[in-house]
Amino acid sequence: MRRTHRVYLWLAVAVLLLFASTGAQAIPAYARQTGNACADCHAGSYGPALTPFGMRFKLNGYTDTDSNGFKIPVAAQITGTRNVPAKGQSSNLLTEADIYLAGRVTDNIGGYVKIATDNNGNDKFSTKLSDVDLRFVAKDVNLGSKQATFGVSVNNNPGFQDAVSDLFASTQLGPPGVTGTLLNPSSPNTLADRVIGATVYGVYDSDWYGEVGTYTALPLSEQSNLGYAQSGDPGKLSDTGYFRFAYMKDLKKQFFSAGIVALTTKRQLPRTGPTEDLTDLGYDLTYQFIGNRKNIVQASFVDILELRHYGSLPPSPFPGITAQTHEAVHDKTLSLTYTFLQSYGFSVAHMMSTGTRDVVRYEPYGVPDTTSNQFTVFWTPFGKDDSLTPFANLKLSATWFRFNRFNGSSMNVFGAPPGVPGTSARDLDAFLILASVAF
Repeated sequence: MRRTHRVYLWLAVAVLLLFASTGAQAIPAYARQTGNACADCHAGSYGPALTPFGMRFKLNGYTDTDSNGFKIPVAAQITGTRNVPAKGQSSNLLTEADIYLAGRVTDNIGGYVKIATDNNGNDKFSTKLSDVDLRFVAKDVNLGSKQATFGVSVNNNPGFQDAVSDLFASTQLGPPGVTGTLLNPSSPNTLADRVIGATVYGVYDSDWYGEVGTYTALPLSEQSNLGYAQSGDPGKLSDTGYFRFAYMKDLKKQFFSAGIVALTTKRQLPRTGPTEDLTDLGYDLTYQFIGNRKNIVQASFVDILELRHYGSLPPSPFPGITAQTHEAVHDKTLSLTYTFLQSYGFSVAHMMSTGTRDVVRYEPYGVPDTTSNQFTVFWTPFGKDDSLTPFANLKLSATWFRFNRFNGSSMNVFGAPPGVPGTSARDLDAFLILASVAF
């Protein structure tokens, strides 16, 4: 019980740090390359959402330029965090320092590479290779009376490369919990940044988007070399396929999209263990009101269902009761963001992670269900054409992360025995104040 308590508590803390330090951030290297302010591509000038203009820049392989000479494709970001947990000691840390190698290489080749240095506490820092998206693109291809764009993306996080940028990997807003889908970077043994793959994509008539590809897990030695602990290994993957289709409509002052996504694989976890079949099936809806950019509203809903066929049964502590061989996990996120003058804003997200009832796999209550909410207010003074600098930015934000249920319960979530103080879901709450600067 104590070991399970430690593992789940560590997971909850890791998820909070994930939400605190990541997201759809503006990269000043792109602004310098194109001559456009950060606010042209991002609703809030520092994120969190891409505008249709930003989506096109991503689909064009990060290669668009103002043609005014060579720009160094490098940017940096520094983030400091004040973390006030519901239980435990508060902290003030320089939580992350990032280097971005991002921009155009040729007319047809561009990319995004993030190298992150994280503060692990006690003044110990670790450097890792984070998200990668390298692209080759053929633009303005004539197909009859319509135009199309075709490209290849080499990336290490399924969904991060998505054009609409509302999937979990793009927003880093996946539901936390004790289990989760493959497409959710908040899941244990996540695929994010621990795999490598290639996808082929196309955009027809600016509206229809399709993508197909495959992934494989990095060897354990390579994960270690890139800064990742072997304990988070996603396992050995085989026969992995990724599929994405979306309809996107840019109405100038409004934008909406509807898409479907799928990922299927055979996994061995541990790598010498039996093979299990996993299939993620999902859909997403996004609406964005842009208007004259004075008031911008975006609403997104992402729903991913994972079907699991296990290759073995874990030992059961209950006589006559065995684990199920076929189960399902469900991750859903509903988010709303409002931005005023692309400088002031707030966002609200409701996240749910649920799963099949199984008293053997999910101790102590037999259900892994976790529900949580995130409330954020933010201010981004720069990154606009009329601001002090359009090519750099500062973001100040405050986030309250709240658990309604964790590990199937709102009280005594780790199943402490009588006489031992229990932990409620609300004990995992945290309030965070962040300051980030990008240049």
